[in-house]
Amino acid sequence: MTQVFKRSANTLSRFSIYGFAFFVIAMGAVIYAVNKSPYLTDVNVIRDQPVPFSHKHHAGELGIDCRYCHTSVEESSFAGLPPTATCMTCHSRIWTNAQMLEPVRASYRSGKSIEWTRVNAVPDFVYFNHSIHLKKGVGCPTCHGPVAEMPLTWRANTMQMQWCIDCHREPERYVRPRDQVFRSDYHPPADQLALGRRLVKEYKIQKLTNCSTCHR
Repeated sequence: MTQVFKRSANTLSRFSIYGFAFFVIAMGAVIYAVNKSPYLTDVNVIRDQPVPFSHKHHAGELGIDCRYCHTSVEESSFAGLPPTATCMTCHSRIWTNAQMLEPVRASYRSGKSIEWTRVNAVPDFVYFNHSIHLKKGVGCPTCHGPVAEMPLTWRANTMQMQWCIDCHREPERYVRPRDQVFRSDYHPPADQLALGRRLVKEYKIQKLTNCSTCHR
């Protein structure tokens, strides 16, 4: 019987199959890289704000407690944004003529709130509660990064589901004593896992990974 295909067709077939497999793997790697890149996650991207507020100066150098501005963080799902009156508590007395603070003074005069740009936010279809995380010993920097070192605020973590689930699966790696939750200079001890396991038991932390925990 006459051979229909030349022997070179075998090589071409193998090349096509391996080439297609390599293409699929390469495209998967590209999609994964893009999905984790700042282009989509905004990690380390500084967002423009109406006033260049420095957490490094206020929280770091001056040592202002997070709760002074984010007043509802311990009792609400939302951390809260400070009203202009909070800013003017100090800035009616210091830096009263600074040009960069004119939007603050204008807001105070008009009673119209400053429209800050959200830096850390989860999608609308995700339920997140600040208060329960704080009560379970999750420190502010765990999610928000080294805020007290940020001259201008950027997002430190992806806020993607896998990042959240990593903590929900192994909370002992991240929790800290409740009295250290708002400390920006807190450093995990060498025996973090031992401490974490004790706190998980003491604070009755559940390893919640069911979809309905966040998607309600």
